[in-house]
Amino acid sequence: MLGVFRVVLLLSVIYLCKASEEDVLDLTDGDFESAISQHDTALVMFYAPWCGHCKRLKPEYAVAAGILKTDDPPVALAKVDCTEGGKSLCEKYSVSGYPTLKIFRKGELSQEYNGPRESNGIVKYMRAQVGPSSKDLLTVESYEAFLNKDEVVVIGFFEKESDLKGDFLKVADKMREEITFGHSSAKEVLEKSGYKNNVVLYRPKRLQNKFEEPSVEYKGEEDSLRAFIKANYHGLVGIRQKDNVRDFTDPLVVAYYDVDYVKNVKGTNYWRNRVLKVAKEVDEVNFAVSDKDDFTHELNDYGIDFAKGDKPVVAGRDADGNKFVMSPEFSIESLLAFSKDLLAGKLEPFIKSEPVPESQGAVKVAVGKNFKEIVTDSGRDALVEFYAPWCGHCQKLSPVWDELGEKLKDEEVDIVKIDATANDWPKSLYDVSGFPTIYWKPKDSSRRPVRYNGGRAAEDFIKYVSEQATDELKGWDRKGNVKKDEL
Repeated sequence: MLGVFRVVLLLSVIYLCKASEEDVLDLTDGDFESAISQHDTALVMFYAPWCGHCKRLKPEYAVAAGILKTDDPPVALAKVDCTEGGKSLCEKYSVSGYPTLKIFRKGELSQEYNGPRESNGIVKYMRAQVGPSSKDLLTVESYEAFLNKDEVVVIGFFEKESDLKGDFLKVADKMREEITFGHSSAKEVLEKSGYKNNVVLYRPKRLQNKFEEPSVEYKGEEDSLRAFIKANYHGLVGIRQKDNVRDFTDPLVVAYYDVDYVKNVKGTNYWRNRVLKVAKEVDEVNFAVSDKDDFTHELNDYGIDFAKGDKPVVAGRDADGNKFVMSPEFSIESLLAFSKDLLAGKLEPFIKSEPVPESQGAVKVAVGKNFKEIVTDSGRDALVEFYAPWCGHCQKLSPVWDELGEKLKDEEVDIVKIDATANDWPKSLYDVSGFPTIYWKPKDSSRRPVRYNGGRAAEDFIKYVSEQATDELKGWDRKGNVKKDEL
């Protein structure tokens, strides 16, 4: 019986995946123009089948397509294979990388798509591209339906033309891809709401709680209307997702658990309400909840391989970006103590690190736990490579780095490497977004590290080090020329 159930479940999953894929229009050079012209608004993904980023995007794109096709008005999502049937199209629209996404209106190219790559983010971004930036709420029914949306909405109430109305419409235009706006001048709507010349932010019913008001009125107390919306959008405890992580700044405390506002609103809010109680008391810290499955990689960075059980696991960062993990089991009391100790600097930071090497060679190996000793507080100049073991360019550089270490082993300069996938480092000083990334760290600790952008041959590095070194090298002059032995 269990075997039959598994087969049925597998077939259901296959069916759903196939159904989602079928919601995406598969277009070629031959049918693109005629198909796209039938849609007022369409998003087109130009891709290559072998592209890893494309493979990751496809299921998210398919889910978004299934949602957007039923909207009023609908938004079509299409794809074009640049390696097969869509070669001419990709050339016509200057596709130089994969995936490239572009928005079309009534068959004509409108703009580049620069939005999120997750299904929820794609849906929200594309909905903002359709119609006016703020919906005109002409009746009480449309006003109440707008309030019943499962998202934060901002509504402007205007009895007559005013400066506030002008500001509101300008902000709506600028933030249409982030926020859902509505406005009304209808007499019955103004009477129902009790507002005449106001802007109000409303939280959806699923996020309403006893710790904060369900709506917040703009009274000009912020620097601007935009700042007011940004400050109040997430409330005391935001729902932190992949497409909005940048909204949550340090110091930040996050509770990770099964966050599901589709199938388990009650269970999700049970834990969020407990975080809210603490957030109400500790207002110097930003708080959020995140789905533990969506943030597995982030949890790994905190040394948490798997979040077991139903209770949230908690981690956070202080204002300097140092990471901390709450050891005691989740409770209101433990979360309160953790948050206060994080602010007070009483916690021991978590440092992701490989084991500290027992000995060092010509190239010093830095890890999370010895980075401060080997690099930051060494009192020496250093050239530091941040690498990834799987990176082809890093593998090519490896013998050059070893050669450089051997040549400079008797100089007052350290040649250092660190596996950036397995260790922490001071990210505020070393911005690493690709591999390999190389930095020059001066001996003088008052000077910031500088990114190296030169050649990758040993001679290139020696010339650079010769120029940058605090003290002139023993074996090379300032121009990188080998010094001749004195007779």
